[in-house]
Amino acid sequence: MTFKLTIKDKVEEREIDGDLTIKDLLDDLDLSSETIVSKKNGEIVIEEASIEDGDEIEFIQIIYGG
Repeated sequence: MTFKLTIKDKVEEREIDGDLTIKDLLDDLDLSSETIVSKKNGEIVIEEASIEDGDEIEFIQIIYGG
């Protein structure tokens, strides 16, 4: 099974091996949920959301300052 991952305008197809959540993927990519907004099929989701075959996952970097 595969899903599409978009990070910083880079799109790639990834394989799913067993159960995978947004948190698992963030950890695998060494990204922090504190600086990333996660979207699944166009909707904002929480870290516990599972990734399924055919999903489109997008990670958007939060930019903030003072």
